Amino acid sequence: MNHSVTSREEILKASRELMAQKGWTAVNIRGVAGACGVSVGSIYNYFESKEDLVGAVVESIWQNIFRRPEDPGVFRDTQACVAWLYQCMAQGSRDYPDFFALHAVSFLPQEKSQGKRRMQKAWDHILDQLCAVLRSDPKVRPGAFGSGLSLEQFADVIFSLMISALVRRDYDPAGVQEIIRRTIY
Repeated sequence: MNHSVTSREEILKASRELMAQKGWTAVNIRGVAGACGVSVGSIYNYFESKEDLVGAVVESIWQNIFRRPEDPGVFRDTQACVAWLYQCMAQGSRDYPDFFALHAVSFLPQEKSQGKRRMQKAWDHILDQLCAVLRSDPKVRPGAFGSGLSLEQFADVIFSLMISALVRRDYDPAGVQEIIRRTIY
């Protein structure tokens, strides 16, 4: 993996590889510089601090795991979208062992705020997309969302179940799909 790095994206790619192979402890300025075959100072040309690097790596991994699918049919309805999200979670768990369960607690105290902020940004994006799919889902019965349950609240429940599944390493979407079917279809 020793090669000259010329961009921020190459540094993030090397950092993702380090995370996948060796875990969070390997994602530090010196470790990333070594993996990239550059000086420590070169990393600082792209990242102000270890906190900045780790935060960018967190965001990059979330984006890599939940990158836009080639098949737009994934967003045809809520159940298809949830199935795709769970597939992404399973693949992410294979690609980045322990990322979901451990990354937030692995930050040093000074790194937690930026890491959590970047993680929340990724989560907000997933939640926004889930809301968009719910809004356009032709299977949602009229009146499914109203004063007792808003679309946003339902999306939040689905997302909360997904986060719980990540921690449990349960990548079977059947339970969530049944909740969708019984509640809004």
